[in-house]
Amino acid sequence: MGTANEQIRVSDTVKRELERRKREGESYNDVLERMLGDNSGDFADGFGRWSDEEAERVREGHKQAKEKRKARMQQLGRGDT
Repeated sequence: MGTANEQIRVSDTVKRELERRKREGESYNDVLERMLGDNSGDFADGFGRWSDEEAERVREGHKQAKEKRKARMQQLGRGDT
């Protein structure tokens, strides 16, 4: 790691998150480099990365599942099993 020659401002929330992820002996720069180079990422990292086709397929599956649940609830409400 080179010498720090820049400063950046971060919110208290971001600083707390960096501190949470910081490993023993790491600098904040080390944490940021590891996070930026890590492709495994957090749960939310992949959101917004689906193709239009994939997103539409998921939306359609969600819609169909919702319709099935609604029909099943109506059947149960009428006493049908």
